[in-house]
Amino acid sequence: MAHAASTAPRRRPYGPSGGTAHAARNALTRALLMGLVYGFWAAFIERQMGPVNTGNVFYGILCGALFAAVMFGLNRAGPRLQREVRAAAYGAFAGIAVGYLHSLTGASVLRSTVIGLFCGAGVGAAAFYRFYTHAP
Repeated sequence: MAHAASTAPRRRPYGPSGGTAHAARNALTRALLMGLVYGFWAAFIERQMGPVNTGNVFYGILCGALFAAVMFGLNRAGPRLQREVRAAAYGAFAGIAVGYLHSLTGASVLRSTVIGLFCGAGVGAAAFYRFYTHAP
């Protein structure tokens, strides 16, 4: 029954072996949205309940752009890394980002470090679990 075989075009698999332009566009959109939220949050904390000025706006744009760039780079380079290294990279990125935001509140360096470490360890463990259970 070779004549009954499907002739539908096959899609390329998404993952380490090959991605699509649609997946890259989604990753860029996700990174930009997360960068926008992170930048807005950082500018809001930095404002310290004072009036909004251009310094706060540029600070938020800078923080958001850096966050989005690192997140997009991690998302693009991640599939080429081993599971453990990839999970550690996501954990370190999350820990640094949360620790920095907490340090903007005026908390001590030790407290910001501890909160960043706990957050990074949690994100790293969750990322490793996800990468380990969804391995190709």
